[in-house]
Amino acid sequence: AALLLLDARALGEPVERLQVNEEEINCLALDEAGGFLAAADDSGAIKVVDVASKKACRALRHSNICSSVAFRPQRPQSLVSCGLDMQVMLWNLQKARPLWTTNLQECEAEDNPQSAGQLFNPPLAHSLSVASCGNIFGCGAQDGKVRIFRVTGVKFERELEFKGHSLGVSQVLFMPETYRLLTGGNDGKVLLWDVSSDVGKQQKSPAKSLHRRKAQAPARKDGKLNKAASNDHAKILPKLTIEHGEKVNWLTCTEIKGSRRVLVADQSSSISVYPLPE
Repeated sequence: AALLLLDARALGEPVERLQVNEEEINCLALDEAGGFLAAADDSGAIKVVDVASKKACRALRHSNICSSVAFRPQRPQSLVSCGLDMQVMLWNLQKARPLWTTNLQECEAEDNPQSAGQLFNPPLAHSLSVASCGNIFGCGAQDGKVRIFRVTGVKFERELEFKGHSLGVSQVLFMPETYRLLTGGNDGKVLLWDVSSDVGKQQKSPAKSLHRRKAQAPARKDGKLNKAASNDHAKILPKLTIEHGEKVNWLTCTEIKGSRRVLVADQSSSISVYPLPE
């Protein structure tokens, strides 16, 4: 559970070793200015380190394993996190308590009351990523769904959700400067999505696209919305499917020799590289 600071010019011994987390670390995040480092661990803790002093300055907490944490671009000291407690949280480093919390299981029960208490595949939250605008972020969960949220002030609301994978969504990644989103799953697939038509307009009111779908969806006799119609799963399809074949543990996007590539890590010791369309 140690944090190691390495010098890329000489990858021998670490320059610094920090012991701030007590249990296995699942995710590291550095803020845009490079002033703060957040480490999420199996105890549910997010330990925030002041990079200059190399001291832990804040401890944030989930009630179960914290799987992912990310700082928001253009928003100093603001970050989001998710975990196996099915909570997605919005934080500010000046406060020890979350500014806003959403329980994914409660969201499912609201959308489909018949399933309340009968979720055989609960939406344990595995990964999240914030778009470069800083207001839109995506979360991948064990139920195979990708949920897109919009932050407004000190809270966030669901903007969009769609079925991403046949098994759990292990990784989500917004590509730089776009609303294109890469997801990796336990089904061995890497998918590329474009949600710009749904979330790209900054003036759009919170959760407008989700509300619009619900308004257009046919209601059942009991007045409850048809779940598939309200979430509009059928209309959102991946732009690219990569059949990686192994459970995806991590992915990133980078440019190699002038072309954009996605790098994928799995249970093996090798990194796979795939081309991405421009």
